[in-house]
Amino acid sequence: MEIRHEEQGPRGAFVTGQGADRAELTYGPAGRPGVVAFDHTFVPRHLRGRGVAEALLERAVAHAREKGFSVVPACSYVARAFDRSPERYADIDARAG
Repeated sequence: MEIRHEEQGPRGAFVTGQGADRAELTYGPAGRPGVVAFDHTFVPRHLRGRGVAEALLERAVAHAREKGFSVVPACSYVARAFDRSPERYADIDARAG
């Protein structure tokens, strides 16, 4: 699956598909330097259960690590992923320590 990174100022999204097949994970500033909020994840109903959201999250996490950002998991999907696997995301979880 091809995932594109779209940026518009301080906000951005990791996106796959187009039109009715468009899925995305969006992010924006979290109010502190070096911290972003993953604030929304959307996958169309007909594409759910195929690992699309997980792929978007992993690409977004890789980007955060590359840029040295910490992440506030502000959307429910991302928060659940961070809570289920804290060891996987501890290095970027802005809620930790």
